[in-house]
Amino acid sequence: MVELLNLEMAVARQHARRAELSLDQPQTMNNDNHGLATSLALCSRMRAGQARAKAARRQLLKIAHPTSMP
Repeated sequence: MVELLNLEMAVARQHARRAELSLDQPQTMNNDNHGLATSLALCSRMRAGQARAKAARRQLLKIAHPTSMP
């Protein structure tokens, strides 16, 4: 049981880290002047990445702090 919990925690941490790293590229590209259409696409990509990062952190917290232990 403990090994399964450790594995779930590791996977959740990996998902959270990947989601946070996926935000770096559009944020740096948005700082450059690429035009309005590109900026709108990058903003959409950043919002989606932020949602993924938030969901991954929420899942990590749910695994780390279970409300009921059997």
